[in-house]
Amino acid sequence: MKDSMKHAPSPLVFPKLLLWICACSGMLTASAKAQTGAWLTHSHDEQHTALSTVQSQPLSTIHWHVPVDLNPPGGEILIHYGSPLVTAANTVIVPVKTGTNSFRVEAHNGATGAKIWTQNTGWQAPEAEFVPGLGPTISGNQLFVPDIGGRVLVRQNPDDAKGAITHLYFYGAKNYQKDPAVYQQNVQIETPLTTDANGNLYFGFIVLGATPINLQSGIARIAPNGTGTWVSAATVSGDSTITQVAISAAPALSLDGSLLYVAVEDANTGFGYLLALNSTTLALVNSVRLTDPSSGMDALIFDASSAAPTVGPDGDVYFGVIENPFPSHNDRGWLLHYSSDLSQTKIPGSFGWDDTASIVPASLVSSYKGKSSYLLMTKYNNYAGIGTGDGKNRIAILDPNATEHDPIIHKTLVMKEVLTILGVTPDPAWPGGVKEWCINTAAVDPFTKSVLANSEDGNLYRWDLTSNTLSEKITLSSGVGEAYTPTVIGADGTAYAINQAVLDAIGH
Repeated sequence: MKDSMKHAPSPLVFPKLLLWICACSGMLTASAKAQTGAWLTHSHDEQHTALSTVQSQPLSTIHWHVPVDLNPPGGEILIHYGSPLVTAANTVIVPVKTGTNSFRVEAHNGATGAKIWTQNTGWQAPEAEFVPGLGPTISGNQLFVPDIGGRVLVRQNPDDAKGAITHLYFYGAKNYQKDPAVYQQNVQIETPLTTDANGNLYFGFIVLGATPINLQSGIARIAPNGTGTWVSAATVSGDSTITQVAISAAPALSLDGSLLYVAVEDANTGFGYLLALNSTTLALVNSVRLTDPSSGMDALIFDASSAAPTVGPDGDVYFGVIENPFPSHNDRGWLLHYSSDLSQTKIPGSFGWDDTASIVPASLVSSYKGKSSYLLMTKYNNYAGIGTGDGKNRIAILDPNATEHDPIIHKTLVMKEVLTILGVTPDPAWPGGVKEWCINTAAVDPFTKSVLANSEDGNLYRWDLTSNTLSEKITLSSGVGEAYTPTVIGADGTAYAINQAVLDAIGH
């Protein structure tokens, strides 16, 4: 949900497998053994491509559904619910908000929806404009879940009704055991968890008060053997005004796993950096200060956003921010674009607010005649009543290597629109406007050459990239204004979308 009151920042302020689509031949290629079809982390993989490795089923029937909030608010829902995950054996892991600030994870049979197990957590969401979501991840045969005190809950064999539970501590189990109350009160995991192809675990954490070992808010790494290391956001960025990792911004990894991309910020003013760290040592490799491509001022990181870095097949890095001055870009923000080592600033995209860009192999768009091997799918809302926004909310396919003049700020060059499509349902509050698209990460299906995208009109749509039509839809709710939600494709092709605090499983 987007409006000027709720979203405006202060003006002051497993072994996992990476699979890519070979655009020139249209064939699936894998960097290792055959892909399982699992959806193992936020936006599918550690590059956050949202690129499915199985064909999605038709959007014909809701097979089953389950609440992701046991006490959702009435009216608008300003809560970022965590992304469901799907194992190779088609077990669906569902983060559930159980109270004002309490969470659990549930496992459901992907075919029937039958509950397999429930696991409570002690994790509490950090304070933010929109409530952040619980962000687990899967690596190998283990499920990793954020827990209280900055620790990580590990459940073995997530497909089984019973699984051994252990805990990991990035600052050491002995330190926690000496004074657990101090750590439980003062340390919070603030991002979804990310694992690399070797099972190393990464996340951002906030420190709210003093600890015996002088923890400072920053970035944590836990190796497969349980050894934890951390660096403070201020120290590693080289800027003492930096206070934390950006809330809800899941870390991403380079294609070879050697670089870890993390966004950090000064929570008091909203400015920040994108960091490239050595993924083994967490030493700084390079950083770039996030700037508005039109004004040249510091771009803003807003704690209501759940945008995470995306890494393209060529290694380029994309990250969404809010514009400055606000709302000079109709509260659309920008999709900033950098080379893999962050040394080169490249063509920005014309929308970045609360959106993790999805990768679209160029071969999926038959009308595309450009030179890029891949394209980007992003939300492309133009919010009515904010700046010059007209309420004509779209989603878009963009060419990251070609330019056009920005449709809002014409002097600024941005990624060229390849396809856009307007939302369907009129918004009665704004003549000529349509209901917002409601995704913070879409799901790309290369087999049907389509994108699955949720809308605040209560429908899940299939965007056919060949015909540029919304070729399928299914109604999930009567529609509600809500914080943007993730869309997922499961191991058997079932589509998963969250609408009005309910996760629906959709297929033939």
